[in-house]
Amino acid sequence: MKADTKYFLCSIEDGIATLRLDRPERKNPLSFDSYAELRDWFRALHYDDDVKAVVFASNGGNFSSGGDVHDIIGPLTKMSMKELLAFTRMTGDLVKAMLNCGKPIIAAADGVCVGAGAIIAMASDLRVATPETKCAFLFTRVGLAGCDMGACAMLPRIIGQGRANELLYTGRAMTADEGERWGFWNRLIPADQLETEAVAWARKIADGPNFGHMMTKTMLQQEWSMSLDQAIEAEAQAQAICMQTQDFTRAYDAFVAKAKPVFEGD
Repeated sequence: MKADTKYFLCSIEDGIATLRLDRPERKNPLSFDSYAELRDWFRALHYDDDVKAVVFASNGGNFSSGGDVHDIIGPLTKMSMKELLAFTRMTGDLVKAMLNCGKPIIAAADGVCVGAGAIIAMASDLRVATPETKCAFLFTRVGLAGCDMGACAMLPRIIGQGRANELLYTGRAMTADEGERWGFWNRLIPADQLETEAVAWARKIADGPNFGHMMTKTMLQQEWSMSLDQAIEAEAQAQAICMQTQDFTRAYDAFVAKAKPVFEGD
């Protein structure tokens, strides 16, 4: 099923939403409109029980070249401070929407994955790439700071402070091998198998306890700012809530019957 989106492609099949930016001739840059539509789509996803998992895929051999030089960078040089802040808050709101959508997101990156494209991959729950993928947080290379869309908070948590410092100060490309060794990419997959493997992974997740996945994603985000005692208490409350779901009972009944549980998300 094709979703009604204007500035990016979205298809939904068996609970898996597959997104892709749709300007392959320019390596899929983002525009003001695609930023806003993606933000709104992920915000609405929080309330959509039909979608269980998301694959953010590549298109034409590339993931995304980030903010469009002509459609975004040029106009930004002519904006007032108020207008600039409205834009940077909007891009940050896309990341917030991804973090708060309640559904696992798998980024499947091929080729160019830079700037805001690298941020979208970073904000995903799981990340796979091809051996040819080049990922760069290249903001300093265009005269800006490395602190864009949550990079200074999130990237060190994924790959470590020192490695994040290097990438954010220099803007250099992280090779696929480095990304896998450092834990940014969960695994590397040949280009002709990338999307198939990502969708298969999403299917495995979608077949699991979706309320439990929502709770896992929520706690992974919220516990960043908690003390250990607070986190343990929050997880006790979260798990007690999950123990009231029918999926928990289904899992027990299946175990007793020596069968595989079929989760329904309630």
